[in-house]
Amino acid sequence: MKALILIGGLGTRLRPFTCNTPKPLLPIVNKPFLQYQIELLKKYGIKEIVFCLSYLPHTFEDYFGNGSRYGVKIHYVHEKEPLGTGGAVHNARQYIDKPVLVFNGDVMMDLDIERMRKYHEKNRSKLTIALTRVKDPTIYGLVETAKNGRVERFLEKPSWDEVTCNTINAGAYIFDPSVISLIPKGVNYSLERGLFPGLLAKKEKIYGYVSCNYWIDIGTIGKYLQVHFDIIDGSAGAQITGKKTRKNVWQGKNCAINREAVIEGNIVMGHNVKIDEFAQIYGKVTVGNDVRIRKGAILTDCVIHDNTDIGEGVRLEKCLIGKHCQIEPQANVSPGCALADDSIIKKFSRL
Repeated sequence: MKALILIGGLGTRLRPFTCNTPKPLLPIVNKPFLQYQIELLKKYGIKEIVFCLSYLPHTFEDYFGNGSRYGVKIHYVHEKEPLGTGGAVHNARQYIDKPVLVFNGDVMMDLDIERMRKYHEKNRSKLTIALTRVKDPTIYGLVETAKNGRVERFLEKPSWDEVTCNTINAGAYIFDPSVISLIPKGVNYSLERGLFPGLLAKKEKIYGYVSCNYWIDIGTIGKYLQVHFDIIDGSAGAQITGKKTRKNVWQGKNCAINREAVIEGNIVMGHNVKIDEFAQIYGKVTVGNDVRIRKGAILTDCVIHDNTDIGEGVRLEKCLIGKHCQIEPQANVSPGCALADDSIIKKFSRL
């Protein structure tokens, strides 16, 4: 089986971090989000992957090349104009000669692909949609199924009085090749709002495969932070890059932690990280490459991207700090803050 990954979106909810970096290339615990999807596909023997690109396409090719460094073969399909999720699939039709797995490029999931494939084959389905259960289905697209799993209705962002189940579209699908011909060529077209309801109206076989494994949409600052925390505490089922040097510390090459630093939480560090004396780490903290954490700084549940300098006595809590930032001594960055790349926070500032 081949896989298509739809990665053409602008990532507007994650701005300013997506102004120069596409959302699927943003680091999640110090490696690009897309790399986690590649690792999941490899786990189930899928080694031929098609990237469906629109926004900043060269950045993906520059990073992943032909895929050989990751043990896969990667093809690139570009859109001259944004084509939507459906148009992107149709644009890659030359690679679809048998059932194909399609992933949205902004969802972290621990999907059992083999079970989903067998379920698809057993039901002789034209389309199988991975479903996940959520506490609040009103902010998603609801998918109602019969007891045998056959999809009966799609309901986009229902009100609470319309909710009849809590299963939503998880952003992973298995397509029969015959379905691709139903997608119009060269126009912006949605799988979720166009193709799927259209197949249902034609009474085609559409089944929902319910996955109870980990799932999160990384598309907001809050969810982007949360996925870091979930990987660090092990609930996401993803592997952490770096050497585990003690129970709660993972580090890359050439890291230095002063013996007077206090690490009571969990910290994952990239390469060339230096933590000075009396710095304190609490909760779950991710630190990118070439980061300096100076004397007396206190970090709690935060994410710091590459080449950033955290000054003496700085306090960071539940925040996101971009690349090449300079936070001067005694500044305080509060929960919910997100600092763009190249930000300079002057000393004693309160955000």
